[in-house]
Amino acid sequence: MKHIIEKRTFKTAMFSLLAALTCFSCSQKEAQDVPLGAVTKGKFYIDIYEEGEVEAVNSITISAPMISWRYGGNLKITEMIKDGDEVKKGDTLIVFDQSEVQKGIMESENSLEINYAELEKMKAQQESALEELNADLEITKLSLEITKMNAEAARHESEIKKKQIELDLEKADISLLTAKEQIENRKKIQEEEIKQKMISIQNSQDQLKEAKETLGRLFVITESPGIAIVNRNWSTNNKYQIGEQCWPGSALIQLPDLSRMKATIKINEVDISKISRDLRVEIKPDAFSDSIFTGKVHSVANLAVNKDWNSKVKVFPVEILINETNKNLLPGLTVSCRIIVDELDDVLYVPLDAVHAEFGKDYVYKKTSGGYDKVEVEIGQSNSDYVIITSGLDEGDKVALVDPFKVEEEKKTETTPTSAAKEG
Repeated sequence: MKHIIEKRTFKTAMFSLLAALTCFSCSQKEAQDVPLGAVTKGKFYIDIYEEGEVEAVNSITISAPMISWRYGGNLKITEMIKDGDEVKKGDTLIVFDQSEVQKGIMESENSLEINYAELEKMKAQQESALEELNADLEITKLSLEITKMNAEAARHESEIKKKQIELDLEKADISLLTAKEQIENRKKIQEEEIKQKMISIQNSQDQLKEAKETLGRLFVITESPGIAIVNRNWSTNNKYQIGEQCWPGSALIQLPDLSRMKATIKINEVDISKISRDLRVEIKPDAFSDSIFTGKVHSVANLAVNKDWNSKVKVFPVEILINETNKNLLPGLTVSCRIIVDELDDVLYVPLDAVHAEFGKDYVYKKTSGGYDKVEVEIGQSNSDYVIITSGLDEGDKVALVDPFKVEEEKKTETTPTSAAKEG
């Protein structure tokens, strides 16, 4: 009998121990299921996070050359530097199709050659015509001399004869005067013809010079070193590439000055009132998350723009000057910018997830030795991660980041045995 009682007592003790261990493991699991946050006291930052893109403060724009309409009006890219390539002074960035300009050079050279040939022919013809006129003039002079001699010999002739000779003499004078006038007029005409031909030659020379200069402009050479950033073609929304056509004057490549960089971001109209010049900014490149750079707000746009071409959301462009220079800070790099709007010293704050709103009041679930207490709190300003607690909590308190009672209810629902399990 004594052995039986001792055996039963042992079984009871083991059952109690097993139950205690089960409760302990359940309480441990419950504690693990509810994430906790601490009430922290210290410096609190009011900040705004926004993504942006790195740009150079100063940049040289490489544009398509201006060419005459004679060569087709637009330009076709035949060679082009790769996007992101490093270039040195004197390097060729773009080469355009030269066929139309070469054709213009040949036409101008042919036109110039023809004009020079026509000029020589004209001079020869003019010289021949003047020689004929001069010969006629000499004949007229001889005729006048003969008439004068006849007039001298006719002193003793009849009056009728004298009158006839006088008329012949007058006629010879008129012929001489006419011959001289013809020569002068011919010279004036020839001078004008030469002048017009020289104008044609000058036009051909100008066109040839323009064509050769245009040919040189089809090879775009950089005057300064840098990183070549190829622009987008507005008609295709893709970066320019070989084979595409562009209008003269189109901006094709940017050569940024990497010694001074900036980040451009777009702030929502709800937050723009918080942004002002000279606010401190932390800049983290997405591609180099272990690097953090500093900067300050340089300018805030006065006018809002659409966030995207198909969006009605209004944003304000903001420029941030980056204090440091680094080989990893390249134009086009995506960065996350944290704008420090304000700094508050010695304040209590908790994670945002710890605060729950209910019927216009704010609560937290404070961790106690026996579980959790629902505590009403008063909150202040917040940032993207934390919120200030002005009353209701003390430094070091632990608060649940989720509703612990909901977690317990869900846990009970999951562990409640089904009727089939009960029967089993």
